[in-house]
Amino acid sequence: MQTRAEHRLFDGRQGFYEHDSSACAGPMRFSVYLPPAALAGERVPAVYFLAGLTSTEETFMAKAGAQRFAAALGLALVTCDTSPRAARFPGDDEHWDFGQGAGFYVDATEAPWSQAYRMHSYVTAELPELIERNFPVADDARSIFGHSMGGHGALVAALRHPGRYRSVSAFAPIVAPSRVPWGEKAFSRYLGSDRAKWAQWDAAELVRRGRFDGTILVDQGTSDKFLERELKPELLAAACEAAAQPLELRLREDYDHSYYFIATFIEDHLRHHARALGRLSS
Repeated sequence: MQTRAEHRLFDGRQGFYEHDSSACAGPMRFSVYLPPAALAGERVPAVYFLAGLTSTEETFMAKAGAQRFAAALGLALVTCDTSPRAARFPGDDEHWDFGQGAGFYVDATEAPWSQAYRMHSYVTAELPELIERNFPVADDARSIFGHSMGGHGALVAALRHPGRYRSVSAFAPIVAPSRVPWGEKAFSRYLGSDRAKWAQWDAAELVRRGRFDGTILVDQGTSDKFLERELKPELLAAACEAAAQPLELRLREDYDHSYYFIATFIEDHLRHHARALGRLSS
């Protein structure tokens, strides 16, 4: 593991790092914010954030304004890049919503993508193991959330791995990628043409097969330009109702898809995770 940069921030430490990833067949970059409690010797819970299309491991840390609240709540924050970067394949940079910066947090099964595009295994197994081994982070208390493509990734991670995450939330997630253009484009290339196989990467389908042990929190802006075509939160709401899955879906009037939206409600999400992680009583 290599340290690229570290900065003092709200009496904690914001760091940017790189390591060799087995899942992604090459170097991957990630970032970690450690609150003051961690620097004082406490092993703190970690909340993993999965970013959206075109983002990197730096985007959330620079734009969301999350560290101030994480410092007060005693939470570590972890983010990573949104796709492999070193492994290159034909067409991986032709479109902003597929390939570089758009790994969709699945484990690809189709060549050539299956050689390196295993982002689900990376974020749910390899990265947490690395974090818990090298930082003062607890190995039995973690939560996950994300934005857009990353919201999809967070929901899928929590639903596919019961008990691994104490809580899950999302900002403007792609809740049913099997039924929207972004997902169809990515899944057909990463996973092949058999739509039956796509269901294991679709939150609206997964929740029908097994509930998450807790309330799923989702914030969605009503002025989001992707709302009707790509996000469709009503599909998740219907699936959760059918499965008796607790869901708190909050439609935020006039908010869009940007990090201004995320920054406005980031404290709510971190407090949601802090309660589940035992850092906040109410």
